[in-house]
Amino acid sequence: MAGAHVKYRHLSRSSAHRQALLRNLVTSLIKNETIHTTYPKAKEAQRLAEKLITLSKRDTETARRSAQGILYTPDQLLPKLFGEIRERYANRPGGYTRVLRTEPKDQYSQAPSAILELVDGPKDMRFAMTAATVARDREQKTESTELTKKNMEKVTRFRKDGMRAFEDMVASLRDMKFTAGAIIPKEWKKLDR
Repeated sequence: MAGAHVKYRHLSRSSAHRQALLRNLVTSLIKNETIHTTYPKAKEAQRLAEKLITLSKRDTETARRSAQGILYTPDQLLPKLFGEIRERYANRPGGYTRVLRTEPKDQYSQAPSAILELVDGPKDMRFAMTAATVARDREQKTESTELTKKNMEKVTRFRKDGMRAFEDMVASLRDMKFTAGAIIPKEWKKLDR
């Protein structure tokens, strides 16, 4: 029936092709901890990745076999999934991944793009962006906005040694002069006058 509620996105692929695509995306996500793809693919891969990480938190033989059936290279990635990633999310009740919308990847198709990433990892983009914002605020000696304070609380809540890691990131960004005012070279600022 046209216009009926669908349980998942079909992604214009057959069932086997769609499953292979999602398994490939999740395997790449576990391997690299971040992937750049289209928004609908990212949202569907997010569902499978959340289930996979929940399986790793169970740490039973049945869970290992189920995870082995999802990953394309289980011999390489099962130790990482049931080791490092399981420990990282041991206290987190859910929400292990994040989808960030980006500009279209391809200038011809203009498909909506997104970045799918594991939260609280070394490549956590929101963590870095929030640290850069706080570094800029401290450099300019201004008060952080409510949104920035809320993001600070979000990115440090479940991270191991969250506040200390956040302050280290802010300090390193201030040392690199990676704040909003310092991104533009001084020579370019002189041209604006």
